[in-house]
Amino acid sequence: MDGNVAGLGEPSRAYEPTVERFGPQPGPGRTMLVGVDGSDTAMRAAAYAIGLARRQGYRLLVAFVVTRSGLALTGPAAAFELRTQQQLHEELREQVRSAAEEFGVPVTYLRVYGDPVTALREAADCSHADTVVVGASTSAGHRFAGSVATRLIKTGHWPVVVVP
Repeated sequence: MDGNVAGLGEPSRAYEPTVERFGPQPGPGRTMLVGVDGSDTAMRAAAYAIGLARRQGYRLLVAFVVTRSGLALTGPAAAFELRTQQQLHEELREQVRSAAEEFGVPVTYLRVYGDPVTALREAADCSHADTVVVGASTSAGHRFAGSVATRLIKTGHWPVVVVP
């Protein structure tokens, strides 16, 4: 294999996590984590988090957790899914960068892969987050498996703010 993912011509490191920093240099202080996925509720959560971070002097960690569909493991479906995720990542990254600069909030933008609850929990624990902010679930499936917010609240590690 030549290191490409699904014939896209992109290196296999396309699924490695990325970390970027925007806005002013962070100083000592409290950290807030917000999870984003491009949904309306997640974007409202991000807007809430950046406003609160600005007013309270928090550093903000914005985590975009990419999940892979079990139906799109190989072939054209995998290539389409990767392109879609990359496009969403670039759009979110630009919105986060713009907001960080506009509001003067130190922001770390993290793109990781996997289960949203696990990834957000690990990011919050590793960054010693004081608060976690997520959008309310709009999926009917959360009734069976539990929403990301509910599952994060049950961990009990930090306060979780759920933005409708």
